[in-house]
Amino acid sequence: MELEFEIDKITESIESTETGECFDTLVLPVGKADLRGVTKKNGWRFDWKLELAETNGQVYKLVTEKEPDVIQGLVSFEKRRDHINMNLIENAPANVGKGKKYVGVAGNLIAYGCKLSMEAGFNGVVGFDSKTTLIEHYQNELGAERISGQRMAFEEKIAKFYIDKYFPQQKTESNYGIIERSH
Repeated sequence: MELEFEIDKITESIESTETGECFDTLVLPVGKADLRGVTKKNGWRFDWKLELAETNGQVYKLVTEKEPDVIQGLVSFEKRRDHINMNLIENAPANVGKGKKYVGVAGNLIAYGCKLSMEAGFNGVVGFDSKTTLIEHYQNELGAERISGQRMAFEEKIAKFYIDKYFPQQKTESNYGIIERSH
């Protein structure tokens, strides 16, 4: 499946469009019960119940610490031979368009994929298939590299940027050993 997503702003978490306040977030595995209200009728574009049932990976939800029951975005990752693949990603309907509640949702989820990739020993690499019309946007605005055709990836350098930005307290490996990141 070709992905169409927007990183509206690179933040350190998610940020209220109304007040500019940043909120601490959690990225958690999704279970069936989490997806009760995640339907096309409620404005979601993808069938996340089907993705949860059919994926060989894991579906994750982004929530704020203050509202852990309100899903701000969803992503599906699958471990491959040499990278983490992003199968699907979607902002909650409340975080799409001009009246969106939060910015930074997609960036937060992608950073989590980079973190998973780093932990798996893949140097943070996250691959995905892009819609043709968005390839240039992902290259120029997000730092993704075109691998071939519509295949793209967040490679090691940009992955470390996303991890450092969204998970500043994490330890990331570099060619120089373990480096403590603090903010």
